[in-house]
Amino acid sequence: MSGRLLYVCARPQRDAAVAEWASFRDGLGVSDDDLVHHDLVREPLPDDLERFSGVVVGGSPFNVTDSDKTPTQLRLEGDLERLAAAAIDGRTSAMFTCFGIGVVTRLLGGDVTLDHPEDTGPTDVELTLEGRTDDLFGLLTPRFQALTAHKEASASVPPGATLLASNDLCPVQAYRAGDALWATQFHPEPTTDAFVARMAVYREAGYFDADAFDEVSAFVRTASVEQPTLLLRSFAARVLA
Repeated sequence: MSGRLLYVCARPQRDAAVAEWASFRDGLGVSDDDLVHHDLVREPLPDDLERFSGVVVGGSPFNVTDSDKTPTQLRLEGDLERLAAAAIDGRTSAMFTCFGIGVVTRLLGGDVTLDHPEDTGPTDVELTLEGRTDDLFGLLTPRFQALTAHKEASASVPPGATLLASNDLCPVQAYRAGDALWATQFHPEPTTDAFVARMAVYREAGYFDADAFDEVSAFVRTASVEQPTLLLRSFAARVLA
């Protein structure tokens, strides 16, 4: 493989951001130098995306449905929409995760809702028929576990997108838009230990009962997350080939 990837960070918390970059690096199976870290909270999206073979977008405590957005959040969401449009048009390849799927759904004219939250911890995800033949998702088992923690989700698959994965609690777990943009509601990048460390940063953010941290952490550590990691490996293999 050759080329470099870009990690786009949407997290204001620096410790969580650095740890997420490391999780993506390990999940993608690339070196430090091959995954460039871009802090979108503090710096606008670079104009020269063509320098990179592909882009991965991390999660965020921001929500598309927030009613009191700061200028920073509004600018960040606009930059992510610009990145998503470039991937949909085939000018780059991208994987958007968690918060990012809401940005893409809204760009495509879909609805983002608070009706399908998922608790912090492992969830079972099932591939659709289209998911089983997708370039990336088709390498996964038809049913697998992944880690989630979100307050909002796509109400339905947005116009023009292809639903790839679902479950009962959150019907839109993943989709593809165009030929080069994938979006997941679940987190494909963290190990269970990395996810617990992220939980510590967001302990008071309302994703879980802060007083139940030990119990929730123990539940997280029961998860098997090899399949989501395989998803990242297949993305890296595709865009860096």
